[in-house]
Amino acid sequence: MASANGLHFKPVIEDTRHLLVPVIALYEVHKRLSRNLPVEIVARCLEVMRLGRVLELTDARAVAASITASAHNLALADAAMYSMAQEHNATLWTQDIDYQGLPGVNYIAKCG
Repeated sequence: MASANGLHFKPVIEDTRHLLVPVIALYEVHKRLSRNLPVEIVARCLEVMRLGRVLELTDARAVAASITASAHNLALADAAMYSMAQEHNATLWTQDIDYQGLPGVNYIAKCG
């Protein structure tokens, strides 16, 4: 079941021409969804994510993520996704409070 916040994210996800998906986001989404959803639904969600441009974690991006992690006190996955968004001058859309207040982030608090 989608959350009420799905309405905020739906247009962004559906704009696959502009959607950037850090490969580590696939990991994070799979990890979270596979706890409670059937394998088929998780696979469909990942397929939708793959409609966007999947960004690999290269050596240069790993170093940029390390710098970002230090500057903003972020964990590896969060720093990698944020630094990739910054690299592409893209807005990072998230419900993760760790990003709240960072430039270039559209943070929407989780419902309920």
